[in-house]
Amino acid sequence: MLDTGNVLFAFGLTLFAGLATGIGSALAFFARTTNTRFLSLSLGFSAGVMLYVSFVEIFFKARTELVATLGNPVGTWVTVGAFFGGIALIALIDRLVPNYENPHELHSIEEMDRGLANLPDNEAHDFARLRRMGLFTALAIAIHNFPEGLATFTAALTEPSLGVAIALAIAIHNIPEGIAVSVPIYYATGSRRQAFKLSFLSGLSEPVGALVGYLLLMPFFTPLLFGILFAVVAGIMVFISLDELLPAAEEFGEHHLTICGVIAGMAVMALSLLLFL
Repeated sequence: MLDTGNVLFAFGLTLFAGLATGIGSALAFFARTTNTRFLSLSLGFSAGVMLYVSFVEIFFKARTELVATLGNPVGTWVTVGAFFGGIALIALIDRLVPNYENPHELHSIEEMDRGLANLPDNEAHDFARLRRMGLFTALAIAIHNFPEGLATFTAALTEPSLGVAIALAIAIHNIPEGIAVSVPIYYATGSRRQAFKLSFLSGLSEPVGALVGYLLLMPFFTPLLFGILFAVVAGIMVFISLDELLPAAEEFGEHHLTICGVIAGMAVMALSLLLFL
C-alpha cells in the first residue's frame, strides 16, 4: 500500500514542474528582453541533470529491480528494451506534432513587442490560421508534458530526493516552452493575458499525466512494473535532453556555455546523490 504522504508529495512536485510553463509565460508577459546566456546555461544544466540521473541512477535501479525479479540475462534485456521503448514513445509523440507547430521552436520575448503589424502580409491577415497555430502549440506542449509528468511522479514516489532533482530539471526545461507557446498565441489573439492563460494551462498536463499514471498503474504497482517504468522514464529523459534541451541551449547561446551548464548539472546531481548515500 502506497503511503498517502508520499503520493501527495509526488503530485506536488509534478504540479510544480508543470506550472513552470507559467513562469515562461510570465516572463513573456512582463519582461522586455530575453536573457539568452542565462537560458542557455540553464537548459544545459537541466540536460546535465537528466542525463546523469538517467544513466547513473534510474537505469541502474531499473536493472537491479528487474534482474532481481526476472533473473539475468532476462532482466537486463527487459531493462534495455524498456529504456529504448521510452525513447520510442517520446519520439513518436514528437513526430506526431507538425513541424510548424512544434513547441520546441524557439521564440524570444522581444517577439511579443513586435506585434502583428510586423508579420508578413500573408500571415498578418490570416487570423484563423494564427489562432489555429496558437491552439495547436498549446496542445503540443500539453502532449509533450504528459509523459514528463508520469516520469516526475514515478521518480518522486519511489525516491523523493530523486524526484526533487528531476522536477527541478523539468521545470527549467518548461520555462522556455512557456515562452514558445505564449508568443504564437499572442500573435493569434492579440492578447497577452490569453497567451499567459493558455500557456499556463498547458502545463497542467504534467499533473494530469501523474494522475492517469496513478489511477491506471498504481493498483498494479509491483517490483516488475516499477523496474519497467523506471527504465522507460530513463529513456524519456535521455531523449528530452538530447533532442530538446541541448539543441535549444545551443541555439540560445554559446556552445561552451552550454557544455559548462551540462557539466555543472552533472556535478550537482552527482553531489546530491552522494549526500544521500
